[in-house]
Amino acid sequence: MASVEKTGKTVDEAIEAAIAELGVSREQIEYEVLEEPSKGLFGFLGGKPTRVRVELIGNQSDATQEKQVKTNAAGKPGSDPVEAAKLFLMSVFKAMKLDVKIEKLTGIEQVTLNLRGEDLGILIGKHGQTLDALQYLTNLAAHRDSEERVRIIIDVEDYRKRREETLVRLAQRLADRVKLRGEKVVLEPMSPHERKIIHTALQDDLRVTTFSEGEEPFRKVVIALKK
Repeated sequence: MASVEKTGKTVDEAIEAAIAELGVSREQIEYEVLEEPSKGLFGFLGGKPTRVRVELIGNQSDATQEKQVKTNAAGKPGSDPVEAAKLFLMSVFKAMKLDVKIEKLTGIEQVTLNLRGEDLGILIGKHGQTLDALQYLTNLAAHRDSEERVRIIIDVEDYRKRREETLVRLAQRLADRVKLRGEKVVLEPMSPHERKIIHTALQDDLRVTTFSEGEEPFRKVVIALKK
């Protein structure tokens, strides 16, 4: 399997450089982040670029890829939860008649399987609820016969990153409203992960505080002035 390592200011920039060198499309590769980008002094001096390893998988047919995953998963039962996760996802997509490519992104504490294809909104659902359910089931399938524990994140076309950016902007906008009007704001029910994003976005704000109230799955974040 052909592979190259590239650096760039962002992960996407490094991936694009690797794709250009390999002469393939994004759907034909699998990538792994070897080094995360870091900012230097004052945000720019001495910063380090990100470094990724990109492997070519596009020269295999879908059937060949599925066969390889089955072989890897069956060759040593329970040894590789990520391969088991891929196999589970392939079976789901086959049943749904979806043409989906799986990109693997290996982080420090987790493995992200980013799904790419046409009309994959059905896998996301309202505010990512369907995606969260798919991620939960995938983790169950991945660890069913494995003693190794790997946190597996399922994403669709980088939806989670876009959603996080949206929530951060929302938190900041609502915090400004609270400071202007002096009245608390109660957000709509969110998952624990999305509530954490709101809390984290405002944790350093000296004028507002955040807390959660209610019972799952209707638990909400409240933004209020600090007393």
